[in-house]
Amino acid sequence: MESAEIRRRWLRFFEERGHTVVPSASLIADDPTLLLVPAGMVPFKPYFLGEVKPPFARATSVQKCVRTPDIEEVGKTTRHGTFFQMCGNFSFGDYFKEGAIKLAWELLTAPVADGGYGLEPEKLWITVYQDDDEAERIWRDVIGVPAERIQRLGMGPNFWSMGVPGPCGPCSEINYDRGPEFGEEGGPAVNDERYVEIWNLVFMQYERGEGSGKEDFPILGDLPSKNIDTGLGLERLAMILQGVQNMYETDTLRVVMDKATELTGVRYGADAASDVSLRVVADHIRTSVMLIGDGVTPGNEGRGYVLRRIMRRAIRNMRLLGATEPVIGELVGTVIETMGQQYPELVTDRKRIETVALAEEGAFLKTLKAGTNILDTAVTETKAAGGAVLPGDKAFLLHDTWGFPIDLTLEMAAEQGLSVDEDGFRRLMKEQRERAKADAKAKKTGHADLSAYREIADTAGATDFTGYLSTEGESTVVGLLVDGVPAPAASEGDEVEVILDRTPFYAEGGGQIGDSGRIRLDTGAVIEVRDVQKPVPGVHVHKGVVQVGEVTVGASAHAAIDVTRRRAIARAHSATHLTHQALRDALGPTAAQAGSENSPGRFRFDFGSPSAVPGTVLTDVEQKINEVLSRELDVQAEVMSLDDAKKQGAIAEFGEKYGDRVRVVTIGDFSKELCGGTHVHNTAQLGLVKLLGESSIGSGVRRIEALVGVDAYNFLAREHTVVAQLTELLKGRSEELPDRIAGMLAKLKDAEKEIEKFRAEKVLAAAAGLAESARDVRGVAVVTGQVPDGTGADDLRRLVLDVRGRIPGDRPAVVALFTTSGGRPLTVIATNEAARERGLKAGELVRTAAKTLGGGGGGKPDVAQGGGQNPQAIGEAIEAVERLVAEQA
Repeated sequence: MESAEIRRRWLRFFEERGHTVVPSASLIADDPTLLLVPAGMVPFKPYFLGEVKPPFARATSVQKCVRTPDIEEVGKTTRHGTFFQMCGNFSFGDYFKEGAIKLAWELLTAPVADGGYGLEPEKLWITVYQDDDEAERIWRDVIGVPAERIQRLGMGPNFWSMGVPGPCGPCSEINYDRGPEFGEEGGPAVNDERYVEIWNLVFMQYERGEGSGKEDFPILGDLPSKNIDTGLGLERLAMILQGVQNMYETDTLRVVMDKATELTGVRYGADAASDVSLRVVADHIRTSVMLIGDGVTPGNEGRGYVLRRIMRRAIRNMRLLGATEPVIGELVGTVIETMGQQYPELVTDRKRIETVALAEEGAFLKTLKAGTNILDTAVTETKAAGGAVLPGDKAFLLHDTWGFPIDLTLEMAAEQGLSVDEDGFRRLMKEQRERAKADAKAKKTGHADLSAYREIADTAGATDFTGYLSTEGESTVVGLLVDGVPAPAASEGDEVEVILDRTPFYAEGGGQIGDSGRIRLDTGAVIEVRDVQKPVPGVHVHKGVVQVGEVTVGASAHAAIDVTRRRAIARAHSATHLTHQALRDALGPTAAQAGSENSPGRFRFDFGSPSAVPGTVLTDVEQKINEVLSRELDVQAEVMSLDDAKKQGAIAEFGEKYGDRVRVVTIGDFSKELCGGTHVHNTAQLGLVKLLGESSIGSGVRRIEALVGVDAYNFLAREHTVVAQLTELLKGRSEELPDRIAGMLAKLKDAEKEIEKFRAEKVLAAAAGLAESARDVRGVAVVTGQVPDGTGADDLRRLVLDVRGRIPGDRPAVVALFTTSGGRPLTVIATNEAARERGLKAGELVRTAAKTLGGGGGGKPDVAQGGGQNPQAIGEAIEAVERLVAEQA
């Protein structure tokens, strides 16, 4: 049974039994404590924590997940992987243990012809928590599983919590017996390789307190409402239903390994080392495609770094397998064709995904070359110091800065007769991981930091946002924090966070910044509001300072936003929608929104594009936007179901989380997007939109910055003034300016060429005299010296080669000249063939000189170049080169 069919059967089975099918959330976690979604229940976390009331009693999903803690183990074993799909069914106060157990057993054991998976009941083993008598009774007496196939285990494997105070409960796992060829019998308590877990049923019935680890926390009591959270690993079930040894041999991964084999000629199963590389490639390429598909782009931090790291591991392993040309394009295409059966958006977005992946491959291949040069320098320095072990900090630098895997460093160092201080390297890696863990732990305290807001939400309910229809209104202070701590009152000068029962203030979200304004209390107190945020769903927190009087919880208030500022922001937001649609019309659907910021009178818009947008295209986009303004199109907002919005063709933003009911903003017949922001009523209110330009902000992502309304007019007015001044200076019409300025620049360039030619001739004129000044150092003609400051690197190189050419070829010669350019010392050193035969290499000489100058350098044995920071050390550098020649000649 193919993976796509396993997925279809899961969703159909639970939908037929009253569950709401919830589409997979983006891999980009909507949670400040997570970079990526690591588990199927993550999108339902707000419901389990009680932050949001669930809109359904039963739900089911097949969630995309990524886990990377053990990334170094991927490929080494057949059980580790980074991307997986978690099939889940959830109950919120509806059915509990017996209901969950019955559903699981029915789906697993029902015949394939009846919509089940057709597993043999006698091959299924059950584990329950050591104290969960109820679960064991249901399995044994209701389902009929023999007592000898039910095992009790401790908290580690069979008790679940989120790792923070909140809901928790015992688990019951369903395991499949793969047979004696996978090891000894005795059930999952003895051999989890043979008895592989396929489905975990979590019975959320308790509330836990503070504690560390999986077992060290107190149980505070029963939850008021018992919930069910289950997870079945799709890849593990596919492994069983497809009759293969491990997940790498299932349909969605084996096809990627086969493509890698086709590209490299290395067959899976022929060699243990190459099998590891093939598994790394298959897993990492699939994960990369899924991440890019959800809007992640390679970068140096956060989820972008996760993507970059796994992509580079895949590329490097393809090199180990023998690939010499770029290969990512074909591998990515294979993943899209396979996974596209389950996620059609991958097919739709294929061009953008391939563009991002190809750009990262090209960048890493360049990095690989640069890292190789750094490694060569480190090896040379180690040997020069008489060492035989490459320092661990050098290996760590290569790994951390240049993306060099440690095994590549080990291999390349061995080729040059060196070992590597692996203990030192791993110590530094451990320190880095510990810093990362400490950071992650600190982020988890976000739950504690948000508790005050949640308590207010539980007591007063969600904030009623009135800002779509009004800009001011009456309200009541229902919550107050001073310096982040709940307080009953605040005085003049205090920095406060105020929660109102209803507010016209828009809280930052969807690319639109929060409103500012004033809150006036009936007591005469005044709060200057500078920003509005939503730290927990549904709660608007007004951040500001008490200007006058005392603020108290329960006081009546009048909230009024800065209307002028709001209108300017609304113009920017509507202009963003127009820009998005105009770009899609010009570049195609791959120009999808990747982020935005709408501020008063200006906006920035990020979108997917493989390359820079030509100026002519940008001009056409700007013209189209302003033509729409002149059509005076009405802007309307309507709340509807997510399905209806999709049917109407409304555009959604990458990574944005949407509920079942969404707000759709429509601009005439031109634009339709899902959006919760504020907008103008008619496009004529925008006045004017001016695109300032576009630039790259990452691999495959561009950014447009623009002005709207009066800000756009002021910019054009300033531009007009500059044009008028240039027209006066050049005594010509404005339309003649480009040609006139181009002519002036051409003349300037010609003059610079003449000056450069004169400078080069002057420098080269000194060649004969320098050659004649050669000193004999143990039979080697040595020319050293400092040429006039300002000599460029190219001219210095030409001079050195000219001097070398004037010395008879049968006489060993070293030419080392120095100069200062731009305030920094520069050197070029050349040797002839006779000198190289005596062991004198330009690269080694340059490194010695550059080190004295406070810098670095390198090159080939015949000619090399270096530089530094200290021009006063040129004399010392010349002496160092002469000493080295004397020692090696």
